[in-house]
Amino acid sequence: MTMLRRTVARRLVEAQQTMAMLTTFNEIDMSAAQTLRKEHAEAFEKRYQVKLGLMSFFVKAAIDALKQFPQLNAELRGNDIVYHNYFDIGVAIGSGRGLVVPVLRNAERMSFAEIEKCIADFAQRAKESKLKAEELESGTFTITNGGVFGSLLSTPVINPPQSGILGMHTIQDRPVARDNQVIIRPMMYIALTYDHRLVDGREAVLFLRRVKEVIEAPARMLVEI
Repeated sequence: MTMLRRTVARRLVEAQQTMAMLTTFNEIDMSAAQTLRKEHAEAFEKRYQVKLGLMSFFVKAAIDALKQFPQLNAELRGNDIVYHNYFDIGVAIGSGRGLVVPVLRNAERMSFAEIEKCIADFAQRAKESKLKAEELESGTFTITNGGVFGSLLSTPVINPPQSGILGMHTIQDRPVARDNQVIIRPMMYIALTYDHRLVDGREAVLFLRRVKEVIEAPARMLVEI
């Protein structure tokens, strides 16, 4: 095993042994986000030299939800709860040699373009094994996207000492009921694994519902409602 693989294995076992992990699920109609990306993809890439992906939407939506449910942006230290008033969002990336989680520092201050550029840079340097150790440390919350590999559903494992991780999955056209009619919509399952010692089920379910609301109506991120 490489040093990276050994570190990943140790942290996964640590999470399983020390946390009361529980996962809750929801699903998102991705129609609005896909339409927005399609409408602005060309202009966005021309202006910023980076593609408008889904990760920036989910980073923004997660931060919105974390502001409402700060337990998921906190950590346990002994018998104390340490709340963070900043949002250092880890983004899980498969490097080929092992999973790495570089961190978007103060992601609440970043634009969509800045988020996309940082993630693209992380992914490229992860392939080249050029990520710095300090870029992989001290995140407050993590997002992982198994959907890029076709995963339909999963139960992500928390990155200690964080208290939560949001899992994105593949988008599939599925029949859904709308106004007493069955229609086809691009749907994505999302999962939140949380430390039940710190986060109650109510907060976890409402967190996911907030992420769903924001992604299904992206204008909420602009007017903050």
